[in-house]
Amino acid sequence: MNSTVWLALLATLGTWFVTALGAATVVFFRSPGSKFLNLMLGFASGVMIAASFWSLLQPAIERAEAVSSIPAHWVATLGFLSGAVFMWGSDLIVSRARRCAEHPDRANNGALGRVIMLMLSITLHNIPEGLAVGVAFGMLQGRSSPEALMGAVTVAVGIGLQNFPEGAAVSLPMRREGYSRKKSFFLGQASGMVEPVAGVLGAFLAIYVESFLPFALSFAAGAMILVAVHELIPECQRSREDQPYFATMGIILGFAVMMLLDVMLG
Repeated sequence: MNSTVWLALLATLGTWFVTALGAATVVFFRSPGSKFLNLMLGFASGVMIAASFWSLLQPAIERAEAVSSIPAHWVATLGFLSGAVFMWGSDLIVSRARRCAEHPDRANNGALGRVIMLMLSITLHNIPEGLAVGVAFGMLQGRSSPEALMGAVTVAVGIGLQNFPEGAAVSLPMRREGYSRKKSFFLGQASGMVEPVAGVLGAFLAIYVESFLPFALSFAAGAMILVAVHELIPECQRSREDQPYFATMGIILGFAVMMLLDVMLG
């Protein structure tokens, strides 16, 4: 297997490990403090927004100008919109499945249905995230400079950071539904296991279908922006009345850190 594919696999195993760390909070807490969780979610959304541009969209436009016969701005725009629509469609499917699972005629256990749908939702979200990391490492083919490597690592770190609260978002509700800590942790970390598979696929596409790379990068950016804006930011602002700027500063800090890393190292 190509060395860059191995790197993509290693990186996405790392992002899955961070999901497992998030799921492991169920061992220590029944429910984490709202201030801590809001700060983490805000920081993760800031990281994702910054990474979407500097680590994904900007390289997509540059690569499209070099390899695509279609104007770069159209490739980036169509890829971005496709990624957002993909995540929107995933949410629609999950929402409908959740309603079916909770219908008294279609499910014997509403709580179990909610847990399964929560797991499915986060697992679906992890697919484009794994693709984003895989594509970032696939771009290293023929570009083995330290700067290019650090750019790919930055994407993986950004994805990994936002995986921590996602792991907790699966395991903690399961614990509240009465599942054991062991089972809650196991299923929480399992939601991130799809990322290594998607990461390897993304790396293969980037290496062997070079003309697809700009679209794939833009696709990942659209998916990340939708998750950040539609889910993470509203979630971290739930306590806005009591802490009006706490989560917001987490968003600003996450964006600033990711921007600094991308611009300084990439």
